[in-house]
Amino acid sequence: MITAEGLTKIFYDPKRGGEFRAVDGISFTCAPGRIFGLLGPNGAGKTTTLRILATSLVPTAGRVTIDGIDVTAEPAAARQRLGFCTGTTGIYERLTPREMVRYFGRLYGREGDALEARIEDLLDLFDLRPFADTPNGRLSAGNKQKVSLARTIVHEPPVLVFDEPTTSLDVLVARTVTDFVDECREKGRTVILSTHIMGEVDRLCDDVAILHEGRILLQGPVEQVKAQAGVDSIEDIFFSLIDACEAAPSA
Repeated sequence: MITAEGLTKIFYDPKRGGEFRAVDGISFTCAPGRIFGLLGPNGAGKTTTLRILATSLVPTAGRVTIDGIDVTAEPAAARQRLGFCTGTTGIYERLTPREMVRYFGRLYGREGDALEARIEDLLDLFDLRPFADTPNGRLSAGNKQKVSLARTIVHEPPVLVFDEPTTSLDVLVARTVTDFVDECREKGRTVILSTHIMGEVDRLCDDVAILHEGRILLQGPVEQVKAQAGVDSIEDIFFSLIDACEAAPSA
């Protein structure tokens, strides 16, 4: 379970000579066994929100809990319950996939035969065995992303956060990633997904929130949101909301 209450993040912007509210008092809940889509144009505040969930940023105000653990008060405990993967996650290019996953497993306190067995399972899960002992720097972009996924879940977290995980991937690897996200739901994990690919939202998401300039414009179960708008796709709702906001005069 992920719960955000009144989440706010303010940065100082010297170019504007004042404060910039990247996230402005948003609240939402992501439930186990469901995929929550966090959508919005570039600069809407999605990545800032996800980085707060992942304990990489501290909120200015508000509260986030992961499985009841406050991410600000107990960040180390929250990270034990969380896996965070982006489309641009850096990997150590001199390490091999096997070494990379082992390294992250040890960071999460895994050791010995149990860790080694987990590594072997992940190599098979993501079809990385042929490249298991090849330096990451020599892998394709798709296989690098598979390594990122493997290190994300080596500790078997119940909560997973994906920030545009299929960015720049070819269609075959992207399908592997989205299939994996779908399987996470089937296993009862809590999943939050940010993506610009609306087909992924229609295929994967149970719930959705559309963010613009740090505020949530709309949120709810996908089918309910579609029914209320009288449309068949989230893409139609997304663009109509964003277009209306862009056309509205500034306060």
